[in-house]
Amino acid sequence: MLDLILIVLPVFLVVGAGYLTVWTGLFSDDGVDALMTFTQKFAIPALLFGAISTLDLEQNFDWPLLVSFYTGSLVSFILGLLGARFLFARPWPDSVAIGFAALFANTVLLGLPVMQSAYGLAALGPSFAIVSIHAAFCYFLGITTMETLTAASRNPLRVLATVARAMFRNALMIGVGLGFIVNLSGVAVPGVATEAVDLMARAALPVALFGLGGVLVRYRPEGDAKIIAYICALSLMLHPAIAYTMGRVVIGIDDAQLRGAVVTAAMAPGINTYVFANMYGVAKRVAASAVLVGTALSVITASFWLYILP
Repeated sequence: MLDLILIVLPVFLVVGAGYLTVWTGLFSDDGVDALMTFTQKFAIPALLFGAISTLDLEQNFDWPLLVSFYTGSLVSFILGLLGARFLFARPWPDSVAIGFAALFANTVLLGLPVMQSAYGLAALGPSFAIVSIHAAFCYFLGITTMETLTAASRNPLRVLATVARAMFRNALMIGVGLGFIVNLSGVAVPGVATEAVDLMARAALPVALFGLGGVLVRYRPEGDAKIIAYICALSLMLHPAIAYTMGRVVIGIDDAQLRGAVVTAAMAPGINTYVFANMYGVAKRVAASAVLVGTALSVITASFWLYILP
């Protein structure tokens, strides 16, 4: 088990370095914002574009793989929503945001680095297939549910417009979409452009991890301990457990796909959970605290799932 912790620890040490430098004032909040803008709007979209445009879709974009991962996502969302409402007596809008926190795993900033650290760059194909539709799936589910449970939900066109705005303004989705266009069309990207994209993509994960640590300084785990623990249990244990059961027992995917599904599912709630909560002005403290606490716990839980996997 110690060996497995040592595999994932470098990823979290980079996060910790970002946290420590901002917390001690060696790196400014404005600098962190600039890093995250660079990674989320440019470097990570470039990474996803390069990966999706060259991905063997027939081999990696496999429906049993996606069903294994997203069944757990859906169940975690439903249990997070209903648990927040009926176990913790939160209002419906709060409950949707809390369900979204259990739904939205940090597939890119944590999932990809942990997979690469544990299994190597060549093992990222299944993870990229999952990531390619992750934001679309989560935002569509979260926004549709939120709009349906509010007074504004009377107008279905508003729901579609809100979902569309969230999708087409998301730089990650733009990178993924362009990658699919290039992949499916067979358009040859000039070599000089490919080199430029690869150069930017190589900076994406380490810079994003450092920036993530800096962002986490802003999130203070204040109150709501029980519901934060509930979110972390769904995100870090139930979601990967469902992915493992679906992939290993129910559907039967190969070992490489099983690793991609389970490790990606085992990641803490992503920063987008706070973005979603802030979009509607509900459960912001719970979402922020779940990101911070879940990221810290991921060192142990990710190691546990690596131990379980073949």
